[in-house]
Amino acid sequence: MFAAEFEPAQTDGRRRTPRAPVSLDARIGRGGLDRTLCRVVDLSVYGAKLETYSALRVGSMIWLTLPHIGQVAASIVWSDDFAAGCQFQTALDSDAFEALLELDQTTRRAS
Repeated sequence: MFAAEFEPAQTDGRRRTPRAPVSLDARIGRGGLDRTLCRVVDLSVYGAKLETYSALRVGSMIWLTLPHIGQVAASIVWSDDFAAGCQFQTALDSDAFEALLELDQTTRRAS
């Protein structure tokens, strides 16, 4: 089971934009196939940190299916056992980013 606690979006000086800890169910596919569950635990408009059930290879391209957003092409930039960081091929627009943060908060309130 994955879990994350809410913290406001923050920047650490190394990042282009703020990132927010979240807890969102998502799916990973390659070329629209091989769908597997994952959890997005950190999100920015440029990328995400994922918790997975299988290791992802650095440099591989994936399709990340985000709730209410749909498929987003991303490349794996780091991987460590069952966690990985991905960079979106095209940045999320601010409305999509805010919608995902709101979904995370709504889900937490309902739990």
